[in-house]
Parts: sequence; structure tokens; C-alpha cells
Amino acid sequence: MNDSNIETPMTLATGTEHPVPPSLQKGLRTGMIKAKDGANLRYAICCDTAGTRGTVCLFQGRRAYIERDYEVIEDLRARGFSVATLDWRGQGLSDRLLKDRLKGHIKSFKQYDLDLEAFMRQVVLPDCPPPYYGLAHSMGANVLLRSLQKSTWFEAAVMATPFLGFSETKLPTSISHPIIKFLKFIGLGRLSMPGDFLSRKFEDNVLTHDRQRYEQQVELIRAYPDLNVGGPTVSWLAAAIDSHKQLASLKGSNALRVPVLFVAAGDERVVSNEKIHQFSRNVAGTPVVTVENAFHEILLERDDMREQFFAAFDSFMEQHSPKK
Repeated sequence: MNDSNIETPMTLATGTEHPVPPSLQKGLRTGMIKAKDGANLRYAICCDTAGTRGTVCLFQGRRAYIERDYEVIEDLRARGFSVATLDWRGQGLSDRLLKDRLKGHIKSFKQYDLDLEAFMRQVVLPDCPPPYYGLAHSMGANVLLRSLQKSTWFEAAVMATPFLGFSETKLPTSISHPIIKFLKFIGLGRLSMPGDFLSRKFEDNVLTHDRQRYEQQVELIRAYPDLNVGGPTVSWLAAAIDSHKQLASLKGSNALRVPVLFVAAGDERVVSNEKIHQFSRNVAGTPVVTVENAFHEILLERDDMREQFFAAFDSFMEQHSPKK
């Protein structure tokens, strides 16, 4: 990686600097890399050259961005890990794929595969201390699971509320999936679904019970609107369905190359807990840890729920860390 691409401190597309927490100011570095197909991707690393337990690669969900995960980065650093993360294409300050940057668009999840590969080869492997672990949320977990079918970069991985299917709390997938496929077939792939985060009220949200963490996101996006992403396009939804089907076809303990822990939210309204449990049984052969009463964004939940998550995370990491 060319160090000339590294920027410090974190600089947004508006040219303004986003305040970095004091605990990260000395160690956090950011920059841009290019995927094989030319997409520009923003990354951040907080990596020591010695004295750590290795590097946790943090893979965000849809609509997320690096700044939103500062608290999680601090949590991982406090545990002795270096951290590396990125903005997927189509969100954060990585390349947006449509002129209307609020539309959450993708053609295929294979594009996210290219993002992960570029990130690992250009950032993590050359600049971050091994061993490497994955911590992925929602859509990021989907992408990481795709990678774990063939890659041996990671010692182990933790999937928080992995996106293996849509929740059926509103419209059954037996109805929604054919509609989505039909709309894409007739050329409406760039049609965007409603879902601007700034239009939601805390009382109506299904992501977190923690008002302060929720409002911090709202304030951040209002201050730095370049970070915002709205609802997904029809094409993104169709791509997600295709990736769900591909992952659902996996069977047996040899399907993934590393041990995986699945953590579900007890009051999930976004992704399918049923699909998480099915996948864990069929592929990982391990039980799912459930954080009772939690909404989808476990890492942005109330402290008591985050503590449950990190208790499971710590135990799993201890089991799968190389013995000295």
C-alpha cells in the first residue's frame, strides 16, 4: 500500500474533518484503495506493529460508514486488537454507484466480494499484524460468509445479526421476492425503496433501544450529509436475494474454512432469525447466541445488551486464538 494515500485525520467529501475520539486520534489512519473493477474504497486502520492480539477486520452493514463504528473500534482496541475497516462501495465515502448518492445500489454482491478482496490484499495483509479475525454485521456478514467459503485469511469470525434473509414481519418473502425480480426484469432496477434514516423517529425505529446512540447517528449524518444512504434499489434487493440463495445452498461443516459464531437479536425486525438458525445448524453446526430483547443493531444497543454480545465475542475469541 502506498502511504501517500493515507490521510490523517478523517476527512469527509465536503473537505471538513470529522472529530475523532481522543483515544483514536494518534492511531487512526484513513485512505483510499481501488478494487479490481476500478471502484474507489475508503478504509481506516488502527494497527500497532507489536504487542497486540492480532487484527479484527470490521465489516459494516448496509448504510453504515466508518465514523459510526468508532465506539466499536475503541471496544476492540481495549481488548488488545488492532482494527481495520472499510466503507463498502455505494455507502460512506467510497464510490457511489448512481448519480443520486442517496440510493443504496448494487448490481451483484460479487461487487462486494471485490471490495473485501481489495481491502485484505492492499490494506490488511501488508499493514496490519496477524492473526486476522472477522467481525461482521448484517450485510457485512453476508459478504464475509461468501468469502469464508474459499479464503483462509481469518482464524475465526463473529457474525452479528447476519443478513441471510429478510424478516417477514411485514410482507412475506413468497410475495416480495417475485415482485422484486419482476421489477428488475422490466428495467426498474434503479427504482429506490423508501427509507431515509433522517426521516425516522426514534420511537419508530427497529435498530436500537439506545436513544443516545441513535441520536448520535442522526446528528452525525446531519452534520456530514455525504455519509447518508437512503433505501435500497430494486437491483440491490434482487442481488441480496441471489446471495441469500447461494449461501442457503451450503451444507456441511466443510463449507466454511474457519470457525464462526452467530449472534442473533432477540427482537429482530430487519433480517430473518429463522434463516440464521438454519444456516448455523446446516453449516457451522453450532448454536446461535441470542441477545434477548435486542433490536437489529446489537453493537449500537443499550450497554447491557452490548455487554452480552461482547461476553460471547470474548469467549469465542479466546477459544480460537492461537495458543502461545
